Amino acid sequence: MTGIFTRWFQKNFSSPQAVALVVLLVVGFALILILGDILNPLFIAIVFAYLLEWVVGTLHNKGCPRGLAVFTVFTGFIALSLTTIFIFIPLIWNQVRSLLDDVPEMLVQGQEKLLQLPKEYPNFISEQQIQDLITSVASDIGSIGQVIVSASYSSLINLMALLIYMILVPLLVFFLMKDKTIILNWCFQWLPKDRKMVDRVWLEVNDQIGNYVRGKVAEILIVGITTYIAFAIMGLDYALLLSVLVGFSVLIPYIGAAVVTLPIAMIGYFQWGFEAQLWYLLLAHGIIQALDGNVLVPILFSEAVNLHPVAIISAVLLFGGIWGFWGIFFAIPLATLVKAVISAWQDNTSDGVIDGETISDPS
Repeated sequence: MTGIFTRWFQKNFSSPQAVALVVLLVVGFALILILGDILNPLFIAIVFAYLLEWVVGTLHNKGCPRGLAVFTVFTGFIALSLTTIFIFIPLIWNQVRSLLDDVPEMLVQGQEKLLQLPKEYPNFISEQQIQDLITSVASDIGSIGQVIVSASYSSLINLMALLIYMILVPLLVFFLMKDKTIILNWCFQWLPKDRKMVDRVWLEVNDQIGNYVRGKVAEILIVGITTYIAFAIMGLDYALLLSVLVGFSVLIPYIGAAVVTLPIAMIGYFQWGFEAQLWYLLLAHGIIQALDGNVLVPILFSEAVNLHPVAIISAVLLFGGIWGFWGIFFAIPLATLVKAVISAWQDNTSDGVIDGETISDPS
């Protein structure tokens, strides 16, 4: 048994490149787990930097000096951010407040409907079961109310954190774009010179992360705007709020689309009941989700969709459980990282390595 383990270890870890890759991955994941909350502003800035780098690179390739390209793109980023903060967020917040005001009436309607079920289906549902369900729901709503009240007491702290983010994140985005080469060179100087596996994985994952961030933002906007147009044409209440939820639901592959369907169906039911409009609403929502999954995603993520759905869902569950929101957001790039590491490792161990030169395995 010891001999088998020794041969396996020598085959996979005899190369300095493999050791360097393992150390880098372990250190990177350890830093994320230990300092994840502290580094949240940096993670947000990195996402925006990846998103904006494509525009900066395009302008630079067309002859614009990089410094001027960074300044132009950053100015547009700040203008768009301020527009979102002072125009769109207040509109969404107004719909949230309106929905909260209407919740008590919705609960009364829902209770009346539930109390009718024992009369319509006496062989399947009893009045006691309905009363127990109503009591359980009321208790859960009370718990949610306590959470909201508790959150309101910490709103000042949250406001201060938001103000800090509003200052730190733009500064980090600017310097990440402006000094990109300097920062990368500083990071790479700590790595060993013999790092072909690390460089290979980095080049593949770096491209994947950039493409993924841009594609995911484009998907959120396209799905959200399309959903809002459909809901607004149908006259659905809280169309803007629900379309924002649908847009951000694409952050969680497969699971998000299923979860966001429930509030849409509930709002549609309380507005129209079991009328034709409700079924048209669900049909429109289903068509948008089908087009997103079968047309838009393959176009935006031509490389990522090579991952099996089981691998994607497993990555969402695993990295989301370890890293929270960022694990969910970067689930596909992290799964791609795992795939790239496995591919590089297999290529490295399939051949022997002597003094940096590969020799074919005699077998």
